[in-house]
Amino acid sequence: MPFAMPLPSKAQVICISNVSPPPELPVYEQPPIPGPGYMWTPGYWASGPYGYFFVPGTWVEPPTIGLLWTPGYWDWRDGIYLWNAGYWGPHIGFYGGVNYGFGYGGIGYEGGRWENGVFAYNRTVNNLGSITITNVYEKTVVVEPGAIRVSFNGGSGGTTARPTPQEEAAAHEQHVAAIPAQLQHERTASANKALLASENHGRPAIAATTKPGEFTGKGVVAAREEKSSPTVPTAKSTGTAPMGAKPTSMPPGNKPAAAAAPGTKPTGAATIETKPPDTAVPEKKGAVEQEHATLKGETPPKTEAKPVVTVPPPQAVKPKPPTAAAAVKPPQPAKPTAKPACPPGKTMTPAGCK
Repeated sequence: MPFAMPLPSKAQVICISNVSPPPELPVYEQPPIPGPGYMWTPGYWASGPYGYFFVPGTWVEPPTIGLLWTPGYWDWRDGIYLWNAGYWGPHIGFYGGVNYGFGYGGIGYEGGRWENGVFAYNRTVNNLGSITITNVYEKTVVVEPGAIRVSFNGGSGGTTARPTPQEEAAAHEQHVAAIPAQLQHERTASANKALLASENHGRPAIAATTKPGEFTGKGVVAAREEKSSPTVPTAKSTGTAPMGAKPTSMPPGNKPAAAAAPGTKPTGAATIETKPPDTAVPEKKGAVEQEHATLKGETPPKTEAKPVVTVPPPQAVKPKPPTAAAAVKPPQPAKPTAKPACPPGKTMTPAGCK
């Protein structure tokens, strides 16, 4: 169970202890500013009877001109984690080196500054939306890629930052505690079960709001997954390149073949074997002679196309064996048999010599 421990009133912080470290800070977009004069207060993990819960970041009107918000942070001390509450002051104090984003990079504040009693906004950090704000400037804020999102200082895995002389001086200045709107904002978050770390596992559905206490409507922003470096998918079994990308190499079996002489297989040709459909017309014997005659400039002989179904290819026609009728030869006239000549004085008659 957490417990409260008062600290010197000048510091105006209240420490709450916990034996387990808070989760990492969620990643979310900043909602647009509701109007001129509002300041951004980043979201943080608070502790309650049911464990850690997330208090969404929100835009807040400062209690008076010239004050800046120093976020709270968790600190490892004597084996427990202590919460140091945030406060308003003329300068930004130490907040544990925690990178809350949107100008709170771990030290100081790069989201805006007071100029002649008017707060000016750094447009490179703040989401000014469609609101007309004349007091703006541009200053680049470098955010290292892969920056840690740890939410506590010291201990195992925490930040190792220590207060600078300027931050130590700011700690001794007169501070103003969180205004009622901020306190009510935290109480509303503590009553929302969806904001418990045990329920949202570090990705709350309400990570930021346009105004404190307004947890529904257009101004609510949910946490999102941390973006990773984009990678180009590679084509695999389909042999095609990913959408919008040019293939670096042809898939196997589809390399362009070099020109080859007629009748020869070109080198590097596709290895995919294809078969003609069953209804394809067989090649005719005269096709080769026609092609050769065309190459020589001669007029190829005309051939009469025959129906594929009724006429087989010429090379498939074989001479038919002779039939029995064709094998029988017509009868030949018998040759006369030589007979001996008749003696003198006799005449040859069919019946004999007389």
